[in-house]
Order: sequence, then C-alpha cells, then structure tokens
Amino acid sequence: MGITMWINSLGISQILPMNKLNHFQTQTRPMAAYNPRIEHVTNGSLASDKLISSNNNGSPLVIVPPPVTVPSTLGHYLARRLVEIGVSDIFSVPGDSNLVLFDYFVAEKGLNLVGCCNELNAGYAADGYARNRGVGACAVTFTVGSLSLISAIAGAYSEDLPVICIVGGPNSNDYGSKKILHHTIGLPDFSQELRCFQNVTCYQAVIDNLEDAQWQIDKAICKCLEESKPVYISICCNLVAIPHPSFSAKPLIPLSLSPKQSNQMGLEMAVEKAADLLNTAIKPVMIGGKKLRPAKAEAAFLELANTCGYAVAVTPSAKGMFPENHPHFIGTYWGTVSTAFCGETVEIADASIFVGATLDELETDFLRALGKRLKPNLRAYENYRRIYIAESGPPESEAGEELRVNVLFKHIQKMLSSNMTVIAETGDSWYEIQLLYASIGWSLGATLGYAQSAPQKRLVLCIGDGSFQMAPQDVSTMLKLGQNNIIFLINNGGYTIEVEIHDGPYNIINNWDYTAFVEAVNNHQGNCWTTKVHTEEELVRAIEIAMEDRNDCLCFTEVIVHRDDTSKELLEFGSRIAAMGSHPPKLLKN
Repeated sequence: MGITMWINSLGISQILPMNKLNHFQTQTRPMAAYNPRIEHVTNGSLASDKLISSNNNGSPLVIVPPPVTVPSTLGHYLARRLVEIGVSDIFSVPGDSNLVLFDYFVAEKGLNLVGCCNELNAGYAADGYARNRGVGACAVTFTVGSLSLISAIAGAYSEDLPVICIVGGPNSNDYGSKKILHHTIGLPDFSQELRCFQNVTCYQAVIDNLEDAQWQIDKAICKCLEESKPVYISICCNLVAIPHPSFSAKPLIPLSLSPKQSNQMGLEMAVEKAADLLNTAIKPVMIGGKKLRPAKAEAAFLELANTCGYAVAVTPSAKGMFPENHPHFIGTYWGTVSTAFCGETVEIADASIFVGATLDELETDFLRALGKRLKPNLRAYENYRRIYIAESGPPESEAGEELRVNVLFKHIQKMLSSNMTVIAETGDSWYEIQLLYASIGWSLGATLGYAQSAPQKRLVLCIGDGSFQMAPQDVSTMLKLGQNNIIFLINNGGYTIEVEIHDGPYNIINNWDYTAFVEAVNNHQGNCWTTKVHTEEELVRAIEIAMEDRNDCLCFTEVIVHRDDTSKELLEFGSRIAAMGSHPPKLLKN
C-alpha cells in the first residue's frame, strides 16, 4: 500500500494510505459558491412553495434550496471517530453518567457496544482487542467504575497497547460547586480520578465544555495512536447530546498524526558503526523484544533476519512476533529458563542485536538500512545446530494414569493451526502476552476482546484455576456474543506460581465445580459444551470433540492435574523471584 503526505485545507499534515485518499480529497478543495441543485420531476405533484420552471423540452424542473445542516453532537462525533480509526467494539459497563453516551454508541452504524460483567474485564477485553486490531476502547462510569478499570489500563500501558479509556463524568455545572456527589470518595474536588490515571495513560482529556471538545477528542486519539499507549477521556454527562458546529464535518477532518522521520545523517552513522561491528563478529545472534509490535517493526526484523542469516531468538513477551517456522529460529530467550540450547547460543555469541527494548519507528529505518550493510553469517546458527538435541516429548502415559501438564501441552501443540490464536495466563502456560505487569486473571477478559476483534480465528485459552477465580464472569459475555473459544482450565488446587515463589496455606483456594459454573452462567441460553478430564485418553477425546463435533461453540475443558505438577522452567522462575524478594536491605551509610 502506498503512503503519501497529505495537507488538508486547515494546514494539518498527516500520512495517509493511498486507499484513503479518495475519502479525504474533498477536504482540500476550496468551497465553491452555492449553486442550486436542479432535479427533474416526472411524476407526482409539486409543493406550492417550490419554484417551478421549464427547460427547453418543456419538462418541469424543481430548484431545491440548499440543505440545512444540523450540527452534530459530542456523542455522535466521538462514535464516528472511533469507527474511523478501526474500533468496531467498545467494552463497557453502564452507569448513570454514561448512559446517554451509550445511546450514541448503540446508534452508530459499525459500532457494537459489548456489555461486560465488570470494569476490570472490560479493560482486559480492550487490551486483548488492541493486540489484534491495533487500538481498543472501553467505557465506564465516573470513579466507582473507572477505579475498578485502572489495573487493566496499567497492564495495557506496560504492554504499549493503544487503549482509549472513556469515562462518563459528572455534570459540568458540578465542577467548582463544592458538592459531594455519589460514586465519589466524598471530596468536592473531582480531579482525584484524573490524578489516578495520569501515571497509567499517556494523555488525559477532561471535556467540561463544547468549545474545545472536538480538539480534545482528536488530540487524545492521536496521542493514543502515535505513542501506542492508553489515553483517558472524561466527558461531562450533560454535554453528550448537545450539538456544536465543530462536530459536523462530513467527512471528518483528517486526524493530525505526526509522522516520525529518522535523521538521515545520524541513521547513516549508526548503520555504519553497527555494520562494522557485526561484520567482524564470528557468531552474532538476533533477539526480538515485545516493542516490535507497537513500532510495527516485525516485517523489518524478519527482513533483517533473512538478509544476515543470524540465529534468531525472541523474549517471552515477543513470542509470536517472529515466525517460529523460520529456518534460523532457535527459541525463546529468557536467561536460565530459555528454550533448550537457545540460552547457551545467545550467551556464547560475540555480538548480539537486541531489538525491541526501547524500539520506536526510527529503529525500523535502522533495521532496514543495516540489513543492506551486513554480510551473511551462519556461524551462530550452525553452532546451535551442533549442540541441539530434539526433545523427545513427555513419556507415554499408561492407561488411566493421572494427566500431566506436559502431556496437556503436547496435545494442545498438535491441535494448533494457522487460524488459531493462543492466549496464555501467568503460570505454567505462560508465554508472551502480559509478561511485565503479569496480572493474574487477565487472560480471560483478553480472550473475550481478542476473539471479538478476530472473528475469523478460533481462540485457545490456557488458564489456571486461581487465575480463573479472579475474573470468571465474562465467560457469560463470550456466550452471549456466540464466540467459539476453546478454554483449558488447569485445576491444580491453587496459585501454583505463588507456591513456587513462596509456599503457604494462603496459596490454597476453594475448589469450584468449574464446568458447573460455566453451565450456570450459560443457563441454557448460549451454545456451549463442557467436560472434565483426568487422563490423557479423556483429553484426546475432548480435543477431538472441540475441534470437530463442537467447533461452532464455546468449549470448556477442566483439566485435573496434581498440585505439584509443574515444569522445570516454572520451578527455576519461582526460585529466582523468591531470591530477588529475599535480598537483605542495604545498610545506610552514616
């Protein structure tokens, strides 16, 4: 797709894809003097107040007066902007200060208001949605709703995900009135919510008047897209339905997205120095990080890998951002819990390219330019192949033997295809997704959002029983939406990841009947299939049913495993976290 610089009639510059140009061209044309539109009338009578004339052949004409433009409202404008940037679903929880705004969301063609069971899950869903769609949105009510949401927004911030957090705020007349309002913490200063969000969003807009509302909405959306971080928009509830001329542009005035460009001289110097270093290395490697995604640099990273031939690894949070069937892919690098032989290959390398720690659009230029200067070098990959021993997989289970976690993942691996996406929770099923913030329970809401953004894919969720108990309610939302996700709940009787860090009675949770829970929230209304498995034979049959007989519905499998059944990687991870937390305090100097 081609890219061009576009200057609209307001002097705002932006980068537009070629397929958007026709949509925006009218914005650059000068407004001509009004010429009445003339319509031929062939049937029916004419109203007496219309001016009638005849053309040369005698057929009647009607001169139609110019249409009267009714200014659009704030709610309509925000809804149109969300659709324009690619948001087709808003994850929401209603409250008294956002109900009128929700009416506009419901009325907007191309926009679907998804009601969630709680604000935390709405935020998790927007997080999952943004991972696939490139931007997500959630909407809640003032303070009591938004403070329930804030942990999910913090997680999105840590993952560089563009999420638009919309809050229905108090009446504009209440600001400065010293009133104590419900849904607040009892202070007349309503900025407490704003202050909470300042540390977990890159931009905050409080819309308490109409004069600059359009500018504030556009500014927030632009910041969200440019910085790939969440933004906060609070809208006073009494302004939503009021028209204003600034909301009426059709088509919408193009967003003023600031294109970033590399300094050519600095780029050339950096490429030259890096190429000199890497071309003299004997066994260099490449490691991709999670910021490949917000920088949209996956393609440039792959191009560089193809050019230089280096061995390529990814960090856990970048899993899925580089094709694992690539001939030079060696696995996941994560220190002592790396994929077998991947850690050794990375750590004996004499030159390493870590891409993604602080990556932005400028480094994408660097990767492409660097690829043109590097000499092919297969030495590190050849070293990896020499020491690599293919995993034999877990030993075969005996008939009726208790199911093991490694056997579960062996069969999940076999069932995966290119039209499936895996969402994995903190714990033994952990890879990618939310590594830094690591909020237990995040994955269920994220699965809801991701599935809504990618209806052509089938989602596979691996979640522990402890994580499931954190936020289980929105299985009902999945059912309401008709999603056909496959959920594997690993029931080992507690917070296993916490057990491996520091064991204690507080890590044991009350055991639920999880399949009965899912059936209860379904209440015979949705399309759902549940089962409970204890052995490998039962698991194989459950997967066959989910993939073939019940591929059109949500399939929930509770997998019963032993409390102490964990991978060696999780054991190592737990011991390292425990060691970090047990460091004695440094002595203060006098």
